[in-house]
Amino acid sequence: MELGLYTFADVDPNAATGKRGPDAALRLKHLLEEIELADQVGLDVFGLGEHHRPDYAVSSPSTVLAAAAVKTKTIRLTSAVSVLSSDDPIRVFQQFATVDLLSGGRAEIMAGRGSFIESYPLFGYDLNDYDHLFSEKLDMLLTLRDQEIVNWSGELRAPINNRGVYPRPLQEKLPIWIAVGGTPQSVARAGAMGLPLAVAIIGGEYARFAPFFELYREAARRAGQDPTKLKTSINVHGFIADTTEAAADQFYGPQAAVMDRIGRERGWPPTNRAQFDRARSAPGNLFVGDPELVAEKIVAAHRVFGNDRFLLQMAIGLMPHDQIMRGIELFGTKVAPLVRKELTSQPEGAKPAA
Repeated sequence: MELGLYTFADVDPNAATGKRGPDAALRLKHLLEEIELADQVGLDVFGLGEHHRPDYAVSSPSTVLAAAAVKTKTIRLTSAVSVLSSDDPIRVFQQFATVDLLSGGRAEIMAGRGSFIESYPLFGYDLNDYDHLFSEKLDMLLTLRDQEIVNWSGELRAPINNRGVYPRPLQEKLPIWIAVGGTPQSVARAGAMGLPLAVAIIGGEYARFAPFFELYREAARRAGQDPTKLKTSINVHGFIADTTEAAADQFYGPQAAVMDRIGRERGWPPTNRAQFDRARSAPGNLFVGDPELVAEKIVAAHRVFGNDRFLLQMAIGLMPHDQIMRGIELFGTKVAPLVRKELTSQPEGAKPAA
């Protein structure tokens, strides 16, 4: 199982106008240091989310990943996610093909519709076309991946008639994952199309998402895909420190501030420490603790999902950079070896049956 990290590169949304640029510059400097360290300690994947809000510094994941590509050696570099519905699939493909060339074949795209809607009016799209945009642009992106000379037509943009799209990536096929937050139709579509699936788990007990993986594999089987060959990932919130108490104390404030800020926009009740502590219990969605505890929980979740990848969002909210760096170090040097040892010491077998 691949182990990795993802982040949205949080910055202070309340920073004064004149400080927004310097704040983002420092966060991006720290972000590249975090990606470099993740590579050095042997983690497998690093993902960057796309957002168009004052609380996040990355609106163009491919730009930052291109910088990371020349500073790293083995770690895979992915968006988490690219908001495909409000972007141009040609440009997305070209940008990630460029990252692939710079990185020696380590780029991926994680495509989704996004958990926020700011990009739609920003780029002139109608939210009434929310699902249609994603379906059509995903079809175009897959065509671009599979064909150098493209002939494509849809309903929401002009057709492409016998045009080449360049550069081509180093990998024969640029990996394209579908990221979902819990919509059954999206899960089934990914399975039917034979595309890898990433499921974001940010609330409740994580095992309640198991039916999505069953639906995914069943949809794949019905469409003539081989479910055992399709990759899956769970993407979760969590933090690692030298002790479980330190991990909880360090992570609670920044994570709660983010969830409360988003909650005010969406009508959620405010969070509290008791809820946080329940969420970091054995069945909960937060993977927070010392290396041994987090490793045990990752292995337990793998038994439920049979997932091929586990991505942890530690750098959420205004987490101090030194704490993030220590968490990454522990993830790579302590957690990852424990997880890999446990998973290789027991019969891996096939993924859960469809």
